[in-house]
Amino acid sequence: MREDINFDPVEGVSIAIVTEMNEVNEPVWNVYLLNQNDVYLDNVLVSSKGYGEYKGEDIKTSILRHMFEQIQPKSFAKIEPIDPAIFHIYNEYWVSYYIGRKIYDKRFVFVPDSIVEENLIYISMLGRKGVLHS
Repeated sequence: MREDINFDPVEGVSIAIVTEMNEVNEPVWNVYLLNQNDVYLDNVLVSSKGYGEYKGEDIKTSILRHMFEQIQPKSFAKIEPIDPAIFHIYNEYWVSYYIGRKIYDKRFVFVPDSIVEENLIYISMLGRKGVLHS
């Protein structure tokens, strides 16, 4: 059972939501998983969903699941594009992965209206500005 598994704290793994320019020079937003560790992450599973309330209505997005066999040390993987229309609700990314035979698990939640210009920082690993959640 899940409560029988000893989960060590997740370190060196982050989620970033960054703004980029597409092929027709329009701004788009993408979500990335960053591995800042010196080890490979194996069998990485990322579940994403949005939820919250807007103008008195409950909002839920579809749950999307992404699988990466391996993410190299000091590298990143693009998870998915994200629509700015859902920045006003919670955006959750649940990440599970293995290092060796040990499983790690962490939930990253971007709270409503946290993905805004004032919160953008330069993320050197990506070479772009975005909102970083560690």
